[in-house]
Amino acid sequence: MPELPEVETTRRGIEPYLLHHSVNRLTIHQWQLRWAIPKTIKRLTDQVITAVERRGKYILIKTSSGQAIVHLGMSGSLRICTTNDEPRRKHDHVEMHLSNGSLLRFHDPRRFGCLLWQNSDEPTHSLLEKLGPEPLSNQFDTAHLIAATRNKKVAIKNLIMNSHIVVGVGNIYASEALFMAGVRPGRAAGRITYKECEKLVDAIKLILQRSIDQGGTTLRDFVNSDGEPGYFKQSLFVYGKEGEACLNCGLPIKQKVIGQRSTFYCTQCQR
Repeated sequence: MPELPEVETTRRGIEPYLLHHSVNRLTIHQWQLRWAIPKTIKRLTDQVITAVERRGKYILIKTSSGQAIVHLGMSGSLRICTTNDEPRRKHDHVEMHLSNGSLLRFHDPRRFGCLLWQNSDEPTHSLLEKLGPEPLSNQFDTAHLIAATRNKKVAIKNLIMNSHIVVGVGNIYASEALFMAGVRPGRAAGRITYKECEKLVDAIKLILQRSIDQGGTTLRDFVNSDGEPGYFKQSLFVYGKEGEACLNCGLPIKQKVIGQRSTFYCTQCQR
């Protein structure tokens, strides 16, 4: 599944082609994604796009009348075509024809993504209203994390992956951040000290920012908006490296399942 850095990479890639341009035509080839695309999505037509933002793993395409809410699901991607002559691929379910002559295509083979519409006069969409702070924002700090961990028995890895606590810390980045902070992923969140929370917040911010700068993690189904894979996978320390030598101490990296997710860690470097 594309994680926050991949989604942010996509947002940055498509923004120059969308911002301040209008949607001349919207073509829906497949209305049934994770949820049925609402007929109200047609309100995007003839609207000037005023902003292209991200909230968690959602991309928000904003106009004066409302916003389209896009989620890439397990295998989705957004692709800019600078000419309408480029053949449509089998799973290009939505096409947004823009006033600058370019075309935005939503590709989703598994159809676990979504495209929804929210009018500007409506309250915050239910998918967005309970999301925690953005991990790179000032709202996500040590005080926030320490408060969220108190008296919690859940594993710290599961807690930082909870989008109500902080958005966008997916499985890969949680393992990497915990390694950087020296925290064992299975430890009860309530037993994490203030100093460890401080290190973990710093690690989450650094790992995610580094990944965004490098274009997102290379995943099987993800390509960024230019059609090229991300590059952060080259920099991973523990994820997917079971049995390989830890780059810090040389002991083999361990793997276990926590919260139904594969988790990778070093028994020497993480306590």
